[in-house]
Amino acid sequence: MASVLGLGNALVDILCGVPNDDFLNQFDLPKGSMQLIDENTALKISRHVKEYELRKAPGGSAANTINGLSKLGVKTGFIGKIGRDEIGEFFKADMIRSGIAPMLTAGKAPSGRALVFVTPDSERTFATYLGAAIELVPEELDEKEFKGYGYFHIEGYLVQNHELVRQAVKIAKKHGLKITLDLASYNVVEQNMEFLDEIIRDYVDIVFANQDEAKAFTGLDPEGALSELAGLCDIAVVKVGRKGSLIQRGTEVHKIGIIDATPLDKTGAGDLYASGFIYGLINKYPLGICGEIGSILSGKVIEVIGPKMDDHIWESIKEMISKVVPK
Repeated sequence: MASVLGLGNALVDILCGVPNDDFLNQFDLPKGSMQLIDENTALKISRHVKEYELRKAPGGSAANTINGLSKLGVKTGFIGKIGRDEIGEFFKADMIRSGIAPMLTAGKAPSGRALVFVTPDSERTFATYLGAAIELVPEELDEKEFKGYGYFHIEGYLVQNHELVRQAVKIAKKHGLKITLDLASYNVVEQNMEFLDEIIRDYVDIVFANQDEAKAFTGLDPEGALSELAGLCDIAVVKVGRKGSLIQRGTEVHKIGIIDATPLDKTGAGDLYASGFIYGLINKYPLGICGEIGSILSGKVIEVIGPKMDDHIWESIKEMISKVVPK
């Protein structure tokens, strides 16, 4: 089975359920977006959320995807940067416990963290302090770390570090890895249009986007965006919320539904969809089956708080997968 290497922001998610949108408005956080904040703002917001119940979980988009793949039995590794602090040790220990090879360097800044605000409609809004995560530079990428992997997964949140991502995809292509990219957030797409167009055209094999990210990139509705993205890379996936997902490779198009689920928190839904989809590709399942597996994982993760699921849920996921894969 092919193995998967991830590159992303090493973050710890601090999840907070808020009763309405007023809190988001107070800190100028557009609902459903990812906003970068500095350390002082992170401390200010943290002081205001003490009255709410908080949960801490290792996060970061690519790290969530890699964790999901590891839970499905895929050999995985992750490249990132942490601080020399308790948050960083928490992140690293979880990777080791999950069977992921951590390729983590230590930075000068505190470890990154994402303050995740979940409103009653299960929508999540991120206020992200990148900290040490953003200190990772191209010179710290070691070609040896790419060897032995078949896929290379990058989170869109990282594309603001243009030179790092450009160097990483060049190394991955040199060693024959298939490159997958999750566009991550519509505002990140809007801020990095030219760069995203460059790397998708020249390096990326599979691109994942939700309908807002796809529209930000193409200006089109989901079907039109799917077609345009599929013209730039081998496989395009556009996720359309309750309507499921759309997948296209060449002239082959699939519409995938969702599983029955009771949404509690949408954090990690897109990340885990990518886990399931890549797992299907690794096993050479038909494209529609890859989408169904992605739908299973995304449907199960929204029923829990945060992007991580207990082992008993993973056992039920594996049983559900066994019912949809070719015999």
